[in-house]
Amino acid sequence: MARIRTTHAGSLPRPHALDVCWARHARGDTVDVTELRAHIDTATRDVVTRQATIGIDIAGNGEQGRESFFTHVRERFSGFGGTGEVRPFRDFVEFPAYRDQRRTLMTDVDSVSLVQLPAAIDAVAYQGTAPIDAEIALLGSCAAPHAFDDLFMTVPSPGIIATAMTNRHYATIEDYVDALADGLAHEYAAVIDAGLILQIDAPDLAMERHVLYADRSLEEYRSFAAHVIAAINRALNDLPRERVRLHVCWGNYDGPHCFDVPLVDMLDTYLGANVGTYVLSLANPRHAHEFRLLSELPVSTSVVVGCIDTTTNYVEHPQVVADRILRAVEAVGDPARVQAGTDCGFATAAGLRDVASDIVWVKLQALVEGARLASEMLTL
Repeated sequence: MARIRTTHAGSLPRPHALDVCWARHARGDTVDVTELRAHIDTATRDVVTRQATIGIDIAGNGEQGRESFFTHVRERFSGFGGTGEVRPFRDFVEFPAYRDQRRTLMTDVDSVSLVQLPAAIDAVAYQGTAPIDAEIALLGSCAAPHAFDDLFMTVPSPGIIATAMTNRHYATIEDYVDALADGLAHEYAAVIDAGLILQIDAPDLAMERHVLYADRSLEEYRSFAAHVIAAINRALNDLPRERVRLHVCWGNYDGPHCFDVPLVDMLDTYLGANVGTYVLSLANPRHAHEFRLLSELPVSTSVVVGCIDTTTNYVEHPQVVADRILRAVEAVGDPARVQAGTDCGFATAAGLRDVASDIVWVKLQALVEGARLASEMLTL
């Protein structure tokens, strides 16, 4: 039987106590380190066990040990400080009523802000792999009692850090990207050397078209994206591409998204990445039609198809998930090259999420059931 395997895009809900600890930590408040580590340990064990119980095939640590999917780098690199500029999303500029509605969620004191972030005020320098080594060890310990097909861990793209955490030191943003890539190379290697799949989170390769590059030409943005991919490729060096997946998204938030760059305008750029798998957001209402472009993926690559929208509390019916998988298989031409996943993470920053924590697990159960249905239909 052609079995469609399931995974997800990284972050999973943290317990409220851990959200609060991370929010305080991100604000610079005093946090009991022993208490924080205990919360991380307990939360990681819980999300790993839940993934096993549901039947997720390729599991992760849910990013429980990070304040967000990328701002944790402020502690893994020197050179960050102060407060950077607030990045205006074009959605917020063009739809002020939506902006006002969203502002309450984004300023919750129990969540980590992805709006006001530190800046690069000096040369950024990587401080060592001890933090990610600890994450890897904890994931391995938590996963040992379970029979997962594989494990993965996320590391951010240098581009999302460079675009979100204001450059106040380097002559160009490209220089900033390159400096970050030099440091992130150590984390990329640490994940692969530990036997895990490496997922590089790169919303900068789509989202920044309507943020930092909203008032610039498409060609300028494509040039930036190509530079980021070249930097990622250098950072990956000789790591096995079949163990690397690239996650691209247009921003993990419940918004209009009508200014998103079309996938057709960027796919050729993404295909320059030295990765074996692409994780693409294809469940949401703005990009669901773009599954047709999967036919353009090289036969040497695979795809994790977003079958679950991470910004709505609607729970997808398993048959809807199965239909999305089957359309992707038809476009790709080979079920062995298709996995079922989520559009993005469910809690990309501690306390900041659109989907209620208890509903997340029901949506993931629907993902597993839908993949099972699709697998059965593929054998008929």
